[in-house]
Amino acid sequence: MMKVAKGKKIVVFLDYDGTLSPIVDDPNSAFMSDEMRAAVREVAKCFPTAIISGRSREKVKEFVQLSNVYYAGSHGMDIMAPPRPVKSCEVLFQPAKSFLPAIQKILTELEEETAKIKGAMVEDNRFCVSVHFRHVKDEVKHHHLLVKKLSVQKQNSSLINSKAQVMEIRPTIEWDKGHAVEYFLETLGLSNSDVLPVYIGEDRTDEDAFKVIQRRGQGYPIIVTSIPKDTKASYSLIDPSEVLTFLLRLARWRKSSSSSRSLNQIWGVVN
Repeated sequence: MMKVAKGKKIVVFLDYDGTLSPIVDDPNSAFMSDEMRAAVREVAKCFPTAIISGRSREKVKEFVQLSNVYYAGSHGMDIMAPPRPVKSCEVLFQPAKSFLPAIQKILTELEEETAKIKGAMVEDNRFCVSVHFRHVKDEVKHHHLLVKKLSVQKQNSSLINSKAQVMEIRPTIEWDKGHAVEYFLETLGLSNSDVLPVYIGEDRTDEDAFKVIQRRGQGYPIIVTSIPKDTKASYSLIDPSEVLTFLLRLARWRKSSSSSRSLNQIWGVVN
């Protein structure tokens, strides 16, 4: 990877849950470690870095607590983009803004409905709503009841089962994490052929970003998984601990690339 990257510009894109933080039972407790935060901070000093999460932009920013990265929440539907040449401040880009009233209505309905289901939890991700069933005993039964109840709202939203224990409601627009990657590259002025995007993610929604990199013909789509999966990613890391190691070595390579140290010294195993 480093040999190919020589003379090119690297841009780093990161998912949050399962990538920078472990998957946990309580989504409000998905904290990243101080070591991971330091690693992301160092990478962002070396390369343009964006975190693209299904969570709300405010929530993921609260978790990450870094000012030198760009944030995109709601699967890229809520982007705080870098400044454009004619502006000195960051640009807020929200392609699904017109759906907010419908999403808020569905959020209210879901909160009322799940209040009757012990263990269910609703997470407001601004442009998406997630219903967590991990702690519901009769999970399948209640899951199907909610899908049936909300199917009448399809003219305003689509129901996506992103995980077995989570139901997600999001607007029906042609916009996903792949579009967010393209938007960041364009806004950063890095959409040309000498750019190598690196995208690390573990969720099925990250596959849209993997496809974009695959279409570009260069770049590194990396899935985080401990088991074989059907994926558009070309490489894999087992878990967030390996993501941490990868990010640290990536930052170390950039800082050391102008020195005479060899790749073996940078990437080799230290006994």
